[in-house]
Amino acid sequence: MDEALAGSPVLVVADDDGETVTLDGDEAGLLLALTDNLDPATVSACPDCRSRVVAVVALIDLLADVVVHSRATELCELAEDAPTLHLYVHDLAARCRHPAWRDPGFDEWADVIADLTAARRATS
Repeated sequence: MDEALAGSPVLVVADDDGETVTLDGDEAGLLLALTDNLDPATVSACPDCRSRVVAVVALIDLLADVVVHSRATELCELAEDAPTLHLYVHDLAARCRHPAWRDPGFDEWADVIADLTAARRATS
């Protein structure tokens, strides 16, 4: 992970209700290294950045193997309490417009992230 991003928020993991876990550069780098970039839990992803849709059950199973990560418990709780079968990972470090993400998971991800962004603007 880029040293400039170490303490900055770089990944947000959200559920459909807008509950989130935000990871800084160090936390995100470690999580992605320990979980093979979340690929085993991914059901849809942008091929150009780390934004993706992950299956909650697969994420919980994947995180069971990475208990050394300081945010694993928090991420498991988010997954367990999620109102749908998916969580949505937003790559804040990338300036990606996701032009090559063409499967139906993109629309689902985009709706959740748009709602999350709107809610953040309203509280700012």
